[in-house]
Amino acid sequence: MALNIDRWIDENKAQFLPPVCNKLMHGDGQLKVMFVGGPNIRADYHMEEGEELFYMVKGDMCVKVIEQGKFKDVVIKEGEMWILPGRIPHSPQRFEDTVGLVIERERLEGNEWDGLRWYRRDTETPEPLYEEWFHCHDLGQQLKPVIARYFASPQHESNRPTTDADTVGHIVPTPKVDLDTSTTLKQPFSLADEIQKHRALLEAGSSVVLCSEREFVVRALGGDASGANVAEEVQETGEMWLWQIEGTVCATVDGNDISLAAGDSLLIKEGQRKRVSRSPGSIGLEITMTPPTYS
Repeated sequence: MALNIDRWIDENKAQFLPPVCNKLMHGDGQLKVMFVGGPNIRADYHMEEGEELFYMVKGDMCVKVIEQGKFKDVVIKEGEMWILPGRIPHSPQRFEDTVGLVIERERLEGNEWDGLRWYRRDTETPEPLYEEWFHCHDLGQQLKPVIARYFASPQHESNRPTTDADTVGHIVPTPKVDLDTSTTLKQPFSLADEIQKHRALLEAGSSVVLCSEREFVVRALGGDASGANVAEEVQETGEMWLWQIEGTVCATVDGNDISLAAGDSLLIKEGQRKRVSRSPGSIGLEITMTPPTYS
């Protein structure tokens, strides 16, 4: 079923206010597509293997990160997109009257950990203060007790860490996620500006990769009058989220025709067959993730 993003946000606007601040649009498969509101100012840093995609629908946000062993703020403005690489400690800061898109993937069961970490409050360089590690199955619910334990902990009160393995929140010698300490993070980019930069190619029916990392690929596709790029049948090997930016398309999924106008979205699940007929002058996004493999 196609969902209009603006309409869906309006219908669920109460979910984007405290204390909830977020709602999943899609969450029962590989891709977790959600929208997040504010205000929500956090002190904890999240650590995970997978990447996250951010796009600000309304207002600006800040993602605090640890880049190459230093604190850094990444500001994502309204209309900008950004991919956070995996294994980078990050702390999203959201402000009042804002809404943003976040896409991440399902964790690979048994192989991947999530961590929540706080850093000492009196140092200019990051020094871990408190951390907990867990297998993630419902991040929203799992964060609450971890945060409660931190604020009730002696580490929070003293602002001093411990390596005592019998103490909850102790700092482990080797983190369960091999944290990235070498990557220089890319800057957010204006989605509208990037589409405009490639408009001639898109209007000729070409496709352009707007951004990608190890897992994420965000591809813009255009439709042209020749029909050369329409009605192509594809067997999906992972989930794909379609977001129509301009014009209309007709997606045939497992034999069912679904029309998408500007602002509409559609999740295509793994194993489904799709055929997307793109009208002349149309522009849409295809967003996919390819998770790592573990031996």
